[in-house]
Amino acid sequence: MRQLNLDVEVTRGDAVESRHRVHAAVVEGEELVAAARDPHLVTPWRSCAKPFQVMPLLTAGGFDHLGWGDEELALACASHGAEPEHLAVAQRMLASIGLEEGDLACGPHEPLSGRGVRLWRESGKPLGRLHNNCSGKHAAMLARAVTMGWPTHGYQRIEHQVQRSCIGEVSCWSGVPLDDMGVAVDGCSVAVMILPIDRAALAYARLGAAIHAGDEVPNRVAAAVRAHAHLLGGTERFDTVVLQETGGRVITKVGAEGVHSVTVPDRRLGFTVKVEDGALRAQHAAVVDALRQLEVLPELPPRLAEYLHKPVRNTRGEVVGELRMAERQ
Repeated sequence: MRQLNLDVEVTRGDAVESRHRVHAAVVEGEELVAAARDPHLVTPWRSCAKPFQVMPLLTAGGFDHLGWGDEELALACASHGAEPEHLAVAQRMLASIGLEEGDLACGPHEPLSGRGVRLWRESGKPLGRLHNNCSGKHAAMLARAVTMGWPTHGYQRIEHQVQRSCIGEVSCWSGVPLDDMGVAVDGCSVAVMILPIDRAALAYARLGAAIHAGDEVPNRVAAAVRAHAHLLGGTERFDTVVLQETGGRVITKVGAEGVHSVTVPDRRLGFTVKVEDGALRAQHAAVVDALRQLEVLPELPPRLAEYLHKPVRNTRGEVVGELRMAERQ
């Protein structure tokens, strides 16, 4: 099995000031083919699970029943930046099922994109639940409850039918038996699955293989995020940039606390990285360098190459160090 080095360091002058340890598992077909540090590390999968969490609604015909299309599907998979385009689709999703913002179980937080923050501040309006980066996922979960005739109240609780169906979907794709699947409460209040990163990588490899084979539900997910890359993340959001710079060949999905999953359908390849200390600044660099080392992108597009060398600036804007990939130790 090939060994990767994906650790990231931050310098100040000539000194290494910080170092982020990065674990990874890479699966091609059904085989673990490469790793960094511990490929069996167990971690909450956070928002990386979103493409699978929407599948029960999609498979059951809920999207077609509601007249939802690619925009709604892309937002259901998104960790979005709360820009006007994101808020409008989320609001439309809720209206179509006869619900409103107050029915969302996720709490408000500042937008994740710079443009989203700027436009929110200029609006003078208070933050709402639609601003939560998971509001599209929550709207889709409410739609699942509505179309199945289940209660919408408490849809976020682990024991609710909506969450049980999501947990079951992740179990199927990852190969982790339900009895072995760890479950906790995510930042947005719904169930989060806890699993080894090699199983998370396997799920994304299987997703890529299914997309490549033309399977209907995975293909609809891929088509939606490819057609609406901006809805998946937002202005200068990493997942959006990757889709734009690779022409949709590579699909990535961010998760909080340093976890990120990736599929490359034409290689039937999937991988998951986990920054041990959860640092976002190391997360994107590790994903990009994995794509380079695995020769998915032997020549990095300029916008992606920038993630491998980020200047560190002081309060005067002067460059005093850099974020870079660490040398193998």
